[in-house]
Amino acid sequence: MVGQSALSALVAAVRSDPAVGKGVSVALPNRKLRARREGMPSRIAPGEGMGRAELAEAVNRYLWETTRKRYELDAHSIARYERGHVRWPGAHYRSGLRGVLDVTTDADLGFHPSRRGNTRTPPPATSSARLNADHGGGVDLGTSPTEFLARTMVETPVPTRIGWTEVEHVRATTRAVAMSENLFGGGLPCEAAAAQLRWAGQLVEAHAADDVHRAVAEAVGNLSSVVAFSAFDIADYAAADRCFDFALWCADEGGSWALRANTLAEMARKAAYVSELDDALSLVEFAQVRADRLTATARAMLWAIRARLLALIERHAEARDDVDRADSYFNDRDPTVEPPWLCYYDAAEHQGSTGKALIPIACTINEPELAASRLGAAIRLQDANYPRSRTFSRIRLATLVMSAGDPREAVSIGRQAVLDAAPLRSQRLIKELHGLARVATRHERISDVADLRHDIAVLALPTT
Repeated sequence: MVGQSALSALVAAVRSDPAVGKGVSVALPNRKLRARREGMPSRIAPGEGMGRAELAEAVNRYLWETTRKRYELDAHSIARYERGHVRWPGAHYRSGLRGVLDVTTDADLGFHPSRRGNTRTPPPATSSARLNADHGGGVDLGTSPTEFLARTMVETPVPTRIGWTEVEHVRATTRAVAMSENLFGGGLPCEAAAAQLRWAGQLVEAHAADDVHRAVAEAVGNLSSVVAFSAFDIADYAAADRCFDFALWCADEGGSWALRANTLAEMARKAAYVSELDDALSLVEFAQVRADRLTATARAMLWAIRARLLALIERHAEARDDVDRADSYFNDRDPTVEPPWLCYYDAAEHQGSTGKALIPIACTINEPELAASRLGAAIRLQDANYPRSRTFSRIRLATLVMSAGDPREAVSIGRQAVLDAAPLRSQRLIKELHGLARVATRHERISDVADLRHDIAVLALPTT
């Protein structure tokens, strides 16, 4: 990695290099756009600035209301604008951004027309475009990331007739994406998996035997569901909704009740996360239709989600009954017959899910152990391949103990959660940590609690 001082020298040298404008370019951050976005109040997270996904959705909505045309700006595009990779978006998106961010000119958002000129491919960079960074390392400025990607896009042909080989390819891709997403959060895995999904989605329309067609539809639907959850993890809700919808279509096309139920369950989690509790409850109850076609593990997972939702709307007795049902089904499970998308729902995940469901009840009756014992078990049992799940359980346990137990014990748990969250790229984790910080406010006179809140604030700072 180039050190900060070396990077500053690098940019200065490139600005003065005559090769600039002849095939060598450096993207400088668009700080005006980012500052304007962060200065707009968020409707999703009161007290915080507008997120990239939220801004993209607002622009799409503005353009629909003003032009009656549908656009699909997303958080990834906003990030490219803010990083300076795109300095002059299309006229419709500039108009939408001006309207949503309440400015009059493109310059107010840091946009400037791109220089038009010779579009032929520039010659390879000469040695004058190489600069030595720290420790004598070479940095080649001959090709920017944008130029590199434009030149190396590969159009992979889609077969017109498919067999079981293509089904296994999609399944293997999904396993790899899911493992990466579990290990690192939804950032890079979401981008990579979306490209895979765009290609794999075309396989559903290829010629195939009936059993192969059903299998590939289910496999592509599973991949779409994984991409949707990755997008949800990084707060790109519009992309998540589109992928969830496609996953449901694939489940119907493949006649897979199990995939349908799992996708509806994940949609319920997303709806609950954005405080749409009625919608979430409807979704999980739709998922339970024809439960006779679901495995015991799937039923346990669905009852655990329903318990959480009922607890949040203060139907506590029903919620506790649902936890009991979830436990009963989980005890009857047979891991050898589970579909691939339920491989994550093991003993640790069940303890974490039911523990999360019981948190509102534990706080109401001031019996933290009701949920704490399950969250503690989830932390102990969690496999190393699921660090994000373990971190969620740590944050929830710390928040529970901070609210209804010993704040100093909560600090110890919370500090470990902060350390665990640092390498993960998950907006959901950041939001959970913000929740811990809010609960800790009542104890901020304790120096260790104040330090924990500071550590959370530092971790949650956006990066350029």
